[in-house]
Amino acid sequence: MNDRMVVYQKPTCSKCRETLALLRESGAEFDAVNYYEEPLTVERLRELIDKLGVPARDVLRRDEPLARGLKLGEGGLSDDELIKIMVENPDLIQRPIVVRGDEAVLCRPPEKVKRLL
Repeated sequence: MNDRMVVYQKPTCSKCRETLALLRESGAEFDAVNYYEEPLTVERLRELIDKLGVPARDVLRRDEPLARGLKLGEGGLSDDELIKIMVENPDLIQRPIVVRGDEAVLCRPPEKVKRLL
C-alpha cells in the first residue's frame, strides 16, 4: 500500500492524538483532517462508513449526552437518518477514522492503525 493516509480526527481527542503519534513514529505520510473545521458531508461520512464496512450505528458515539438524550442507541433510525444526525452533530462520530485507499479503520484503540501501515 502506498496511498497517503487521511486521519479524520478531533485535536482534543486523546485517541486521535495517540493515533497521530503512532503514525508519526512509524514515519507514515498522512493528512490530518479536523472535521470540526472541515465538516464532513453526508456523502463523505457515508463513504467512510462504507470503507469501514460497518453499519452507521457502529460509528455512533452512543455515550454522548446528545445521543442518550435523543435515544439514538435504541435503534429505529435508518443508516441515512443516523448519518444525517452525525453530520449535524460531529461529537456523535466515533474517532479517529483513518483511511488509506479503499480501506478505513476506526482506531479505537489507536493501535488498530497498524493494519494500514
